[in-house]
Amino acid sequence: MSDAVIDVSNLVKTYSGLRAVDGISFSINRGEVFSLLGPNGAGKTTTVEILEGVRNRTSGEITVLGEDPEKSRSLIFKVGILPQDFAFIYNSTPKEALDFYKGTLRTSSDLNEILEMVELEDKATTPFQKLSGGQKQKLGLALSLVNDPEILFLDEPTSGLDPRARRNIWKVIKTLKERGKSILLTTHYLEEAELLADKVAIMNRGKIIDAGTPMEIVERHHEDDNLIIRGDGGVEQLLSTGGFQFQREGSYVKVNLRNIKDATDVINYLYEHKAKFEDFTLKRESLEDVFVRMVGEIEEDETE
Repeated sequence: MSDAVIDVSNLVKTYSGLRAVDGISFSINRGEVFSLLGPNGAGKTTTVEILEGVRNRTSGEITVLGEDPEKSRSLIFKVGILPQDFAFIYNSTPKEALDFYKGTLRTSSDLNEILEMVELEDKATTPFQKLSGGQKQKLGLALSLVNDPEILFLDEPTSGLDPRARRNIWKVIKTLKERGKSILLTTHYLEEAELLADKVAIMNRGKIIDAGTPMEIVERHHEDDNLIIRGDGGVEQLLSTGGFQFQREGSYVKVNLRNIKDATDVINYLYEHKAKFEDFTLKRESLEDVFVRMVGEIEEDETE
């Protein structure tokens, strides 16, 4: 029996003949954080909105918790949604907002526990307009949890936040994963996907061009690994004698590696020959480095 909570097969969405989503397929397993990545116009938000039941698809097969989101009337009680650019009534407090959602969704959730989870318990009676950007996003997350959902759709949950607020949201997402929630995350921040996601799919022009764990994607597409050594000319002479490929970059020597395991051979060689160097760092490309090479830079505001 499949453990998938979301199944997507050959999904297509067209607008006036333009394929915004062009035959993509993927699945998300229970308890997994799955991230959709891509530049503006790639089709990420359109895909998420189709899965949420907000938009209708042109063709393809979709199931969310075994149901078709276009036809189901019960999925709203099983999923939680944090949309892009979340906002709420300015004079409403987090406690009032949660009370409203609890009544609307007819749940028995412990609202104090939710406020504590998202670290808003001390802001429970603060009007929405007086919350910081990060606190507003935390309220959006809190509201998405009122019905104790099995799946969370988080669309750019940290967009526009400062680094500290972004990391606070990451902490909440990690807690939700530990509690067994399945999460579909779209983000412009590749570091975020690399840190949080079990699997990622990179979209470009409506298609998925690669998918897998962040490490698998980096492994498939990265350029040479490098060992960065801070040392004098004696290090260069030894490296040259040993047949290693390297370049001098200021006070550092950059050694080209065929694979990451070669770093051990270089360091052992230098130690055996009593080379004098101060420190060394292994440099491997990040998911963001690979992404930029594959599809280009990500811009901040998404219009899909």
